[in-house]
Amino acid sequence: MSALDPTPSHTVGPFYGYALPFPGGGEIAPVGHPDTITLHGYVLDGEGAPVPDALVEIWGPGPDGELPRRGGSMRRDPVTGGFLGRNGVDFTGFGRVPTDADGHWTVRTLRPGRRGAGAPYLSLCVFARGLTHHLFTRAYFPEPAEARAADPLLASLPAARAATLVAHPEPNHPEPNRTYRFDIRLQGDGSQGEDETVFLEFT
Repeated sequence: MSALDPTPSHTVGPFYGYALPFPGGGEIAPVGHPDTITLHGYVLDGEGAPVPDALVEIWGPGPDGELPRRGGSMRRDPVTGGFLGRNGVDFTGFGRVPTDADGHWTVRTLRPGRRGAGAPYLSLCVFARGLTHHLFTRAYFPEPAEARAADPLLASLPAARAATLVAHPEPNHPEPNRTYRFDIRLQGDGSQGEDETVFLEFT
């Protein structure tokens, strides 16, 4: 009986890019909702280069701080089985978007409200080539400042590390109080002034 050659090694993904994105994945807010905000940014590797084939998932509460219980982010056509996208009315709080060729991603969602004593935030999950496990993080908002000061997670981190979890308003945007930037750095030791984004482990 002849010996079998070992299976050659393979890179991890990004096979998810062909199946997981869906139409309207970044349009989380109902059409025309007055509390709609835009959150965007770049996924960057350890050298600061953009990652063009990452996938970002986002979950968040509504303006009342309550987590939505409605489904319907990924409706399917009952005839063809293809994706229909959202219905434009219900808020599910969930989004999934791929990065573009420049490593950029964008979602439009509702401004999250406070839940308990913590500061308002959106939960993010990042999939990217070379990651054997997806990464979890949070995007906090700069206001209200007193809520950030009292947030248990932010308070447990050194100031420079906590800063990697805060989205920044775009001052030159036509709607600066509704447009925020949040870059996700997969690596970085701060030696060049750029720290790796704080990632969370759930046990």
